[in-house]
Amino acid sequence: MMPASPIRKLVPYAEAAKGRGMKVYHLNIGQPDIETPEVALNAIRNFDQKVVAYSHSAGILTYRKKLVDYYKKYDIHITPDDIIIGAGASEAILFAMNSCMDPGDEVIIPEPFYANYNGFAINSGVKVVPIPSSIETGFALPPIHEFEKAITPKTKAIIICNPNNPTGYLYSKEELEVLREIVLKYDLFLFADEVYREFCYDGKKHHSVMHLSGLDQHVVLIDSVSKRYSACGVRIGAMISKNKELMATAIKFAQARLSPPSFGQVAAEAAIDTPDSYFDKVMKEYLTRRNVVVESINQMDGAYCPNPSGAFYVVAKLPIDDSDKFCQWLLEDFNFEKETVMLAPATGFYATKGKGLNEVRISYVLNVEDLKRAMQCLDEALKVYPGRQI
Repeated sequence: MMPASPIRKLVPYAEAAKGRGMKVYHLNIGQPDIETPEVALNAIRNFDQKVVAYSHSAGILTYRKKLVDYYKKYDIHITPDDIIIGAGASEAILFAMNSCMDPGDEVIIPEPFYANYNGFAINSGVKVVPIPSSIETGFALPPIHEFEKAITPKTKAIIICNPNNPTGYLYSKEELEVLREIVLKYDLFLFADEVYREFCYDGKKHHSVMHLSGLDQHVVLIDSVSKRYSACGVRIGAMISKNKELMATAIKFAQARLSPPSFGQVAAEAAIDTPDSYFDKVMKEYLTRRNVVVESINQMDGAYCPNPSGAFYVVAKLPIDDSDKFCQWLLEDFNFEKETVMLAPATGFYATKGKGLNEVRISYVLNVEDLKRAMQCLDEALKVYPGRQI
């Protein structure tokens, strides 16, 4: 059965709260409030072709060539033929799963993980095999023995998200080398969702799986413009691999859906010219927001939040009985001075039943003043929540 999105399933309750005159601070979804780069918007405004035509099924060639130059900046060396553009990273992941695995095969994912991986796996007939990471370690990569315990003859791939959604954890070079060892030993594919590549803090550097030696036939890089350029609605992502056989299979899936969105590709191609000053400002803003959220939660009685080094999410442990009930209660029964906060229950980011009951994911995508107010609402809510745990 296709699972409901933990990020979106509470939307009706939020709409009802607004209908009652409440202000709702949306910390449930990774929709940045940062402005989309003007260069991308202008490319759409100035579109001068007489027909909005199908592009190549792999994506507009000029865009793929420009992406090659973009990745060179990160010491990732590919060709346009190594890239298939998808309707967001979502379609790219579906292409990858359908190309690498057959129904009944298994994919290992450290949990908590991006909730839609569950949906993509179900769509592909693939079984998700979760292995645990822990809030006590900040959600670091599980030990190698946890991976090896989970591997069966049906295991075909491992998926990681780096920096991670929902935890914000940034995998180190040493952790990626552990994955390299496992992938080579058991002849697996390694899917790496690197859509938050630019969002790294505290002087830490992002290390791509494309930098790991000997994995050209194993690595599938997943990318997207949604968060990088605050352009979620253009729906443009990419599947990247040097494995020619794999890409020859994936292009058949791309052909079956004809082509990725034309206007989205126009905007995404132009966005590559976004000046570095844009990202300097964005990084400074997100760092400030992260600090507000982490510091605020850790000052709340009975709450704990690790300090992640990437993306714009945290998973926080709260003194609550059930995160699904708590998040719904915030919208249905609670308000602080006619305001409340919308969070994502962490249960939806785990495949193991019963996990995440006392955890929530928070997206720090609002301005600092709104975040401070939202944290105040959360603090007040925890003081009066009927299911509070001591």
